[in-house]
Amino acid sequence: MTCFAVTAAVRSSLTALAVAASLASGWAGAQSAPNAEAVPVLSGAERASLAGRVELHGLPSLTLSDAQFLRGETQGAQPVTVGAELRLAAVAGRQPVVVLIHGSGGIGSNVDLWARDFNAMGVATLAIDGFTGRGLVSTSTQQAALGRLNLSLDAYKALDLLAKHPRIDPQRVVLMGFSRGGQATLFASLKRFNEQWNRSGIRYAAYIPFYPDCMTQYQGDTELAGGPVRIHHGLADDYNPAAACQPYVARLQKAGQDVELLPYPGAHHGFDAPTAPNPAQPSKGAQTVRACVIRETTPGLLVNEATGQAFSYQDACVQRDPHVGYDPVATAQARASVHGFVRQLFKLPASTQR
Repeated sequence: MTCFAVTAAVRSSLTALAVAASLASGWAGAQSAPNAEAVPVLSGAERASLAGRVELHGLPSLTLSDAQFLRGETQGAQPVTVGAELRLAAVAGRQPVVVLIHGSGGIGSNVDLWARDFNAMGVATLAIDGFTGRGLVSTSTQQAALGRLNLSLDAYKALDLLAKHPRIDPQRVVLMGFSRGGQATLFASLKRFNEQWNRSGIRYAAYIPFYPDCMTQYQGDTELAGGPVRIHHGLADDYNPAAACQPYVARLQKAGQDVELLPYPGAHHGFDAPTAPNPAQPSKGAQTVRACVIRETTPGLLVNEATGQAFSYQDACVQRDPHVGYDPVATAQARASVHGFVRQLFKLPASTQR
């Protein structure tokens, strides 16, 4: 029995050594074999788009109704902490920053795309998640779940953080948003709202709304806080039609404001989101106010002009199933336009070497 036990033990050891040698040989061969799968190497552009540092911040904010926001009221509002991801570019010293606000579906692929673009330019980004802290995933099919102006308030709260951050240049902060976030960006530019809600001591240097909803007219909406506004909109958008923004832009321009509407023929809603369907497809169940005309008649009261009554997402003008889709051509054009605008605004070199 003893002899057998020893022999078995020896055989087991020899087998283990043989397996180890075989694995080592295979690994070595894989490293030297000319046809072995190559280890991916990041390109210069890919490396440039990586953040030098990432910080996760909680922004103290409020959840409130649009009426409360419009009246500047905090009584009855619910305190909330919303998340924010700060991606600092891999450059030395204080850097400019673009604040990014998502749409009704939450943070998506377009926010990641733009964050990488700006980081590659030597510009930080702060992506605000206005949903998770409020217990929301999406408002697409139930827009009444959150007042639309909450995201504008979050944008002002972001300034509290950025005004004090040691790596951020507080005089070079831009706001950019998409769809619901585009609307929040567009109207965060109003002087009235800045005076009611912005306590940071700084203001946004510019505003870049992408395909915002322009169906609502607020009191004093041609008086801006300062800084240019560049609206990017697809002309095939049947979610938030670009045509609805044209009269507002005309009123702003007549009032002497630096506002432009940049159109993209054939582009649908969400055209800059690489993971959106291509060609565009209906967003099943999504609510759109494309057939509504909404006006603030007295401070805090939003009225459906068709009925003369307070607007509600139960109104007949609220429709569903608008199209959403990625457009690579429009995206390339928008990226070139935004890159040029931000470089000029922030006085950045034509290219940032790292």
